[in-house]
Amino acid sequence: MSALGGQLHLQAAAPVPHSLRSTRRAWASQLASGRTAEALPELLASLFSLCGQAHRSTSQLAIRAVEPALFPAMAPVAVTLQREAALEHLRRIGLDWPRLLAAPDQLGAVTARAAESLRRCPLIGAHAAASPWSQLHQWLQHEWLEIDPTRWLHAWQAGGANWLDEWSRKHNSWLAALLRAARANDTPLPQAHAHVLRPHQHEATLRDLAAALAAQESFALQPLWQGHVACTGPWARLHQVESAQSWTAWSLLGTRLAELVRLCLPDAPGQTGAGWLAWGALASGPRQGLAWVEMARGLLIHQVLLDDASTVVRACQVLAPTEWNFHPEGLVAQALADLPAQSPDLQARVQLLMAAFDPCVPFEMGALAQQTEHQELPHA
Repeated sequence: MSALGGQLHLQAAAPVPHSLRSTRRAWASQLASGRTAEALPELLASLFSLCGQAHRSTSQLAIRAVEPALFPAMAPVAVTLQREAALEHLRRIGLDWPRLLAAPDQLGAVTARAAESLRRCPLIGAHAAASPWSQLHQWLQHEWLEIDPTRWLHAWQAGGANWLDEWSRKHNSWLAALLRAARANDTPLPQAHAHVLRPHQHEATLRDLAAALAAQESFALQPLWQGHVACTGPWARLHQVESAQSWTAWSLLGTRLAELVRLCLPDAPGQTGAGWLAWGALASGPRQGLAWVEMARGLLIHQVLLDDASTVVRACQVLAPTEWNFHPEGLVAQALADLPAQSPDLQARVQLLMAAFDPCVPFEMGALAQQTEHQELPHA
């Protein structure tokens, strides 16, 4: 299944666009044509399985923009996004960060501590109808943060990476210790602010994106926003207040942890809980609908074109966060190109960069002749 999902090939210190090559394919457009609209959401949810709920909801929203009577009983979108994003942040922080960020002599111990904490997490394994957010709040305090999550979030909003550094030095949870040690392998991202993807701020810009998706077959695999590369993630939310600090790979890890904290707090529109992640849909052309949701890795976009006389799918494009972040001329590719090839900490720096941008497919580091064990099923 890893071959089906594609792979990223990384070459540190190679010039752009040779520093990053993706073998991802546009499976959605190839498999969706000729299906019924009613069957499409389940197809995409199974194809992008780990983030299946977000894909199911986005597909349903895009179809409903064309045929409003379809999917009248779809699950509440905000609640679905909140739950799946929180679960995905928990998995990536608890499973991927130890493997990617821990020093070799600490890997076994950190991995074991992180896995043990996840086994006690009240959200993992909880019934879909359950609402374990207050329990998750307590779990975060005792297991990962060692302070009240609300206080942690307020301090992060005020201090950003400076607060993350202060917190990691004051506390002894496995997560604080891991982040404290990982900062030595940080990479500056001076152009990150200029590359933030937010087409969902305005209907007109969403329509521009819809037109590009419909007109260019290759757009979904190598997208550009207003002629430029872009990046997406928890730092690029519609409700996000811009940080005055320069971004680095290490500081982007803080945005992921901060979002997990936000999602476990009581609902407040545009601020916390189910009110944090934004979503929407519009009719982007005759018999054509576009929908977008903010998911764990960033902005997910689906566009669906239906037959004139039926609900058969004529075309479907899925634009996932991985395609923005791992564009061959994008922010990650530029950061890889700037890394010193002979640096003794090169592997650690590359792995921190990848943890920050979180690809959903395996990656191979050519400069090191070594492949990671990131072997997930294809998802966004």
